[in-house]
Amino acid sequence: QVQLVESGGGLVQAGGSLRLSCAYSGSSFSANVMAWYRQAPGKQRDWVARIFSSHNTYYANSVKGRFTISRDNAKNTLYLQMNSLKSEDTAVYYCNAERLRSPGYYQPLHSWGQGTQVTVSS
Repeated sequence: QVQLVESGGGLVQAGGSLRLSCAYSGSSFSANVMAWYRQAPGKQRDWVARIFSSHNTYYANSVKGRFTISRDNAKNTLYLQMNSLKSEDTAVYYCNAERLRSPGYYQPLHSWGQGTQVTVSS
């Protein structure tokens, strides 16, 4: 059973920065596609960023240019550097491994962790 533990969230002013971390307990971290998701109150969980084993990255349009996803395979840890934060970034942030379920469609592999709360005040 893989465990995902997110940390690093907090309360920040608009324009501020936060760095989130995700500790992955499994043995296949370096081979996995990893991703960050977020869920705002009353809304569905949305994909935010994705990083492949090659370290190639992709971002949702809403965060592109402001967020940076990275990974440290030696530490089994995923990161999300968030800059120029906006009120609309307020959400619980989750990490997960992904697999290619069908062409162009990635699906989360594991049960969700507790997430880490990011609150951006205006």
